[in-house]
Amino acid sequence: MLRIENLTMKFGGVVACSEFSAEVKKGQIVGLIGPNRAGKTTVFNVITGVYKPTEGRITFEPREGEVHELVGLSPDRIAKLGICRTFQNIRLFGQLSVLDNVFIGSHLRLKSNVFSSVVRLPHYVKEEKEIYEKSLYLLEKIGLQDFRDEKASSLPYGMQRRLEMARALATDPKLLLLDEPAAGMNPQETMELIEFIQDIKEEFGLTIFLIEHHMEVVMEISEHIYVLDHGVLIAEGSPGEVQRNAKVIEAYLGVG
Repeated sequence: MLRIENLTMKFGGVVACSEFSAEVKKGQIVGLIGPNRAGKTTVFNVITGVYKPTEGRITFEPREGEVHELVGLSPDRIAKLGICRTFQNIRLFGQLSVLDNVFIGSHLRLKSNVFSSVVRLPHYVKEEKEIYEKSLYLLEKIGLQDFRDEKASSLPYGMQRRLEMARALATDPKLLLLDEPAAGMNPQETMELIEFIQDIKEEFGLTIFLIEHHMEVVMEISEHIYVLDHGVLIAEGSPGEVQRNAKVIEAYLGVG
């Protein structure tokens, strides 16, 4: 579904990512790990159009035979193709309600124009009703239906993480990028997150690419893992293979 080929990203004289290649197959959960400043979020930023790479190619195939070149596309066009993400630092609309945060995500798929919404033409009203019902459904699936009228900023941290994922799901993604979804969570919230990610993958037919420092999460749910260190791919394979890799151990622990 996603193919990254020889991706290089330079910021002046700093090489954040060097000749990185990876594949994410349809229906997989794939992990991207590495020490701090390894270049992981840079990879996500390039995939989603925030940065244009210095070199390299990225292709996305949401459906068989439908291949899109991502390099050079804007973030909104990439999102419309079916790639959506969450962020390491939660970026909810804190002063809006829980329901409105999810509702906003669905606007990416609106077919009506601004005029239709202002004068509230019948087809816009119908579409708005469908989005409202879809938003309520997503909140029910993530267990936040009872908080739909609360301000997003008032939710506990773990619930805010879930809400950010619900907003991403509202865009109808084929590929979901999760940037450190377990950051700041306690052990109980982490276990619930593992189950939650597995549940939404099955429920919504998702392919998931995630960055995660929490090794329990990434080893538990990933089918394949890529390891970056200082922007360079040092290992890849199954969770068991990665755990036993000497280069990975050295990168994390500083010992051979």
